[in-house]
Amino acid sequence: MESPLRHLREELERLPSHTVFGSVSAVLGMMVEVGGAHRSLSIGDRCQLVTRQSRRVPCEVVGFRAERALVMPFGTLDGIGIGCKAEVEDSEPVIHPHEGWLGRVVNALGEPVDGKGPLPQGPVAVPLRNRPPPAHSRQPMGGKIDLGVRAINTFLSTCRGQRMGIFAGSGVGKSILMSMMARFTQADVNVIGLVGERGREVREFIHEQLGPEGLARSVVVVATSDESPLMRRQAAQITLSIAEYFRDLDRDVLCMIDSITRFAMAQREIGLSTGEPPASKGYTPTVFAELPRLLERAGPGMGEGNITGLFTVLVEGDDHNEPIADAVRGILDGHIVLERQIAERGRYPAINILRSVSRALPNCNSPQENQLLYKARRLMSAYEDMSEMIRLGAYRIGTDPGVDEAIRYREPLEQFLRQGSDERADLQEGYDRLAAILGNGA
Repeated sequence: MESPLRHLREELERLPSHTVFGSVSAVLGMMVEVGGAHRSLSIGDRCQLVTRQSRRVPCEVVGFRAERALVMPFGTLDGIGIGCKAEVEDSEPVIHPHEGWLGRVVNALGEPVDGKGPLPQGPVAVPLRNRPPPAHSRQPMGGKIDLGVRAINTFLSTCRGQRMGIFAGSGVGKSILMSMMARFTQADVNVIGLVGERGREVREFIHEQLGPEGLARSVVVVATSDESPLMRRQAAQITLSIAEYFRDLDRDVLCMIDSITRFAMAQREIGLSTGEPPASKGYTPTVFAELPRLLERAGPGMGEGNITGLFTVLVEGDDHNEPIADAVRGILDGHIVLERQIAERGRYPAINILRSVSRALPNCNSPQENQLLYKARRLMSAYEDMSEMIRLGAYRIGTDPGVDEAIRYREPLEQFLRQGSDERADLQEGYDRLAAILGNGA
């Protein structure tokens, strides 16, 4: 009986000693001004607006103006009018993750949306806007992690606790690549955040691409594109909070968010609503401040656990130098570039090896493995440099021995990089197969 009583005592201690109320004084678009409670509120605090039909709408404080708090809702504002009551919450927004969350789908508020009943609540409260571990206290990155995708395992080796970006335009195969890694990885736990995703694709991803095997050891957080910007932003934050909970249990966690661009767009909507001036391509300065605060939460922990981060970036118009892609690339420990031209040729995953980088290399490889990668990259680069002339028939065999060799190895290397969505490739198999190709050219 001791444990239930202790949990009850903790719940009672979390109850506020008093409640502060304000009232709605103005509504403009998705922004609500609340008067009478501004001295009890600060940025990031929560309050509940009570509609005329007694429905409660959770909101977050995003700014202040003329002694009034500016709050944005997590839901719709139907029924909110001048004079409606605003009840201030007296606690930091937290969640209570539990092992029983594995195999479940939750929303940005930590509520179940899969129809499987209520979620068990753990005894440990994890803040939604948690701080990353101190830089000097973190463990170094661990050994290589098997992600089950041959091209990444071999050419873009990822270590435990590393953070990688997946940069691609729409419809180039990001979701399928993520589902492959979720199903095939050796990590203990997957935490997957679908931020601003299309509602139709959420079900497809969970039931068809991820499947029962991947879902069984995953927690999926969903905020669809029609939800409020606060819900979309918080979906990314709660994804990291759940990953931190499992990391602190000394687990190897693979944390995937699709996509960081939609997180940035949500933050841009919030910033513009509060009157923040637009900067690069309409993105407000807080967008570029929030990105490192979110992404730095992934990585090695202070104990045995770690969070290996894979974050997709939706590049607008296939422009890999647009502001969000440029900012994220400078924060992460490497980037995987998916290219539309490769997908159009029918090679999946459509990874451009020459434009992709893992900053764990070459230190995480043996000298023999690095020699293999150096030779393969040299052959791919030689072919790429002469590809236009080769396609036009302007290059004659025998003109350059290096280009002739690259042409001879072109098709075997393309076959090596091609992988079906149901095909698993382990770490060592990739190096063995590449060695066999470069050894005999077949």
